[in-house]
Amino acid sequence: MTSPNSSSPSWLGILISARAEWEATLEAYPEAEVQSSPLGDYFLQEKSSSRLVFFHEGWGKVAAAAATQYLIDRWQPQLLINPGTCGGFRGEISKGEIILVSETMIYDIIERMGDPREALDQYSVRLDLTFLTEPFPQPVRVGPLISADQDIDPLQILRLHQEFGAIAADWESGAIAWTAHCNQLPVLILRGVSDLVGVDGGELYQKGDFSQQARTVMQTLLAHLPAWIECAGF
Repeated sequence: MTSPNSSSPSWLGILISARAEWEATLEAYPEAEVQSSPLGDYFLQEKSSSRLVFFHEGWGKVAAAAATQYLIDRWQPQLLINPGTCGGFRGEISKGEIILVSETMIYDIIERMGDPREALDQYSVRLDLTFLTEPFPQPVRVGPLISADQDIDPLQILRLHQEFGAIAADWESGAIAWTAHCNQLPVLILRGVSDLVGVDGGELYQKGDFSQQARTVMQTLLAHLPAWIECAGF
């Protein structure tokens, strides 16, 4: 089973970003038969009404955009789901909270020859979540998530919150949402806060184990994944 079939159940794409998140996913699916592709490793799972392709896209928006498009072209999924981690802004959100992402924005785009906001708006996406039915499978906070190819800069916390209403940030969701939007494909992004960053620094920047925090977040998200798929109508 390596390609979609129109007479078969629908394909759903499960995009996994960071290596620690992928390792936690493999722990949750110990029987997975991992295969390789030019854009990342993956494995397939059967579900009664759908087929799932779990794809390790890697970190950063370049890998995220390329792998997302590759998955779309190869499997033609009807829905993309991105469970993962994010860093939270201390005082705005709590560690362990799950964000159901309603809007994404890539904030490390620097435009010096035109309107900076116009450049940022070009890659901002408002996610249509009307395909989800309530009540949701787990407690979530519906809100925005900003992305950049960098960990959160403590010196930028106040500006990012004031300018964009940001409460958390990651590396990949902006690229995933934008690619899905270009393909007119619904996307469900669920990011759990693995660590907090404030103006005085990040709790994992000098010490701490991101791998363990990522494992905790992913265990929760993957445990609820079947319910989220049903919530999405599959």
